[in-house]
Amino acid sequence: MSHGFETRAIHAGQAPDPRTGAVIPPLYLTSTYAQEAVAQPRLGYEYSRSANPTRDALQECLAALEGGVRGLAFASGMAAEDTLVRAVCAPGDHVVIPDDAYGGTYRLFAKVLQRWGLDWSVAPVSDPDAVRAALTPRTKLVWVETPTNPLLGIADLGALASLAHHHDALLVVDNTFASPYLQQPIAHGADVVVHSTTKYLGGHSDVVGGALVVRDAGLADEIAYHQNAMGGVGGPFDAWLTLRGVKTLGVRMDRHCDNAERIVEFLLQHPAVAEVRYPGLPEHPGHKVAAGQMRRFGGMISFRTAGGEPAAVAVCDRAELFLLAESLGGVESLIEHPGRMTHASAANSPLEVPGDLVRLSVGIETATDLIADLEQALRTE
Repeated sequence: MSHGFETRAIHAGQAPDPRTGAVIPPLYLTSTYAQEAVAQPRLGYEYSRSANPTRDALQECLAALEGGVRGLAFASGMAAEDTLVRAVCAPGDHVVIPDDAYGGTYRLFAKVLQRWGLDWSVAPVSDPDAVRAALTPRTKLVWVETPTNPLLGIADLGALASLAHHHDALLVVDNTFASPYLQQPIAHGADVVVHSTTKYLGGHSDVVGGALVVRDAGLADEIAYHQNAMGGVGGPFDAWLTLRGVKTLGVRMDRHCDNAERIVEFLLQHPAVAEVRYPGLPEHPGHKVAAGQMRRFGGMISFRTAGGEPAAVAVCDRAELFLLAESLGGVESLIEHPGRMTHASAANSPLEVPGDLVRLSVGIETATDLIADLEQALRTE
């Protein structure tokens, strides 16, 4: 029987413990497992880098939420990304990444994988023709964020999947900003979905993790081999905390979206705001595409200040309820200056973000309180 999203979030991979009846999956804090005989592990468990029951519960749940054949949990989103690339690519291969990719993703390709021999180029993922022009005969991955971080661009997943597959490449979609509640890229043709589970999936800013969800079983096996061989797996307590967060993902995302929509309305009318970037706005260039592949438009907002970079920095410094911090997707609201914080590694590169840009991760607090905080932070002296 097919179940709805919220039911899968609570039950997939999380059957009551058969020994005790515990309704929450146990936390298996063990590094090794007693075997029945030489080279005969019980239920396939021998060492927790290779497999752990708590991590397996999370991986099964994530696969169910994204509609993939297998989920793989990692110690961080960057560990997931690194493992994926090394499982699929070899030195001399080529990858296309967004022209406003997350700063950590840019750093991985530009500062780490390039030294390994991987070639890469950037393209605006909102423009399939530009992505097509960036492809080469050596392209193995088309790497997409939608919405992008931090400019909130939108990629047409179906169009890019067709394009990538026509060129014998895989479409990889970082779904961190949307979460599987708002968007399931595999349903639109993606081959691999990437998450920083630190963000909306965990949802409480108390755990760091990453995940991959894979469409094809053979590819999943190859990535799983590298997951074990490279060792960047998430610990059992991290998996347990993430599972706890996943259970409330649906109700949290609805509140994130409700609050974001009200804040967007406020920002649009404020004289100190020069531009608001939010896919839910009809004037957003990707609005129609987003409306076709997302349930709602998310809790992330970016805006540009009328007073340039000094004004953007001042807004970040003056905010109170919006905590000045990196990361996103927690129940608390965060504000940051991407150019000097999350995307500082992209400075003086093709991915440099505007200095007057402010990024908001809208939490689930009372919306009127958040608006009042932004109103005082945006004041002009």
